[in-house]
Amino acid sequence: MKKIINIGEVQIGGGNQIAIQSMTNTLTADTASTIAQINALASAGATLVRIAVPDEESIQAIPAIVKGAKVPIIGDFHFDTKLAIDGIKKGLHKIRINPGNMSKHTIADIVICAKEHNVPIRVGVNKGSVIGDNSPSRLAELTADSAKLIEDLGYDNIVLAAKSSNVLQTIEANRCLNKLSNYPLHIGLTEAGYGEFATIKSAIAIGALLNDGIGDTIRVSIAGNPIKEVEVAKAILRACGKEKDFVEIIACPTCARCDVDIEYLAKEIDELAKKLAIPLKIAVMGCIVNGIGEGKDADFGVASGKERSVIFLKGKPYKTVENSLVLSEMRILLEKFANDGTTR
Repeated sequence: MKKIINIGEVQIGGGNQIAIQSMTNTLTADTASTIAQINALASAGATLVRIAVPDEESIQAIPAIVKGAKVPIIGDFHFDTKLAIDGIKKGLHKIRINPGNMSKHTIADIVICAKEHNVPIRVGVNKGSVIGDNSPSRLAELTADSAKLIEDLGYDNIVLAAKSSNVLQTIEANRCLNKLSNYPLHIGLTEAGYGEFATIKSAIAIGALLNDGIGDTIRVSIAGNPIKEVEVAKAILRACGKEKDFVEIIACPTCARCDVDIEYLAKEIDELAKKLAIPLKIAVMGCIVNGIGEGKDADFGVASGKERSVIFLKGKPYKTVENSLVLSEMRILLEKFANDGTTR
């Protein structure tokens, strides 16, 4: 069990819910835009948000940002010790530093300030910042060594992260780090890229680690709108069974036996269920021949035929309706489960 770390009102480690992070891409000094994006990320499902703090103008914006944000704020610092110390004093809930960009002396100054204000430090070591041997095991060792440096300064309010843009290297580095340390691990694939391939890479790397029981907070790094990062992170947690309070739509991949537009039905039912936060599984199957059997693990679903469809509950036929009435029947059942609750 990992050590519990408090980041504002959010706890990570110790079996707590895995926290979703993202990072703003606004100019931090633009307070209004930064607060707006932070709160949009929070509404999308982020429980922690990181901001880059590259200059004095960004430092001056921190108090207003922290006050206006719906979630705890993490400051990201490189090279400049003074900015990191000032950020702590301005009210950040956590800071992230890369020891490879700072000397031991300057890290000590940051630790003294963090200890005084009880602000957690995330030690983030990326492959790109390591000179020489940057193998997965070496990344893990460097991260653990940095934690030891902070420990030796009398502080253990620490979160660790070892990242690469390579899927296998990221997985292996974190498996090694998990064995070396009892601190919570922040996991993700750094600089994953953009678009669908970045999503797939992130899902493989983060998903493999989560299924190993590794990871206390995650960030999906995708170029572009950070809302997408949060949406993908939520999907990964759900696919790995780490988040259960949602409506899952399963659907057959379709074949020549299908007489209805399964994709359309699945999308429409998903839209009906989008706002429900209950553990519910709905099957949308395009074949009466074996659709009910294939969807037997669902709470309810539909197996469609050419003109009529079978609505089923817990794998057993419930009602046969015309295809035009399927969506209205799905809405009725959704409302019933939403009102009565369900167990999976």
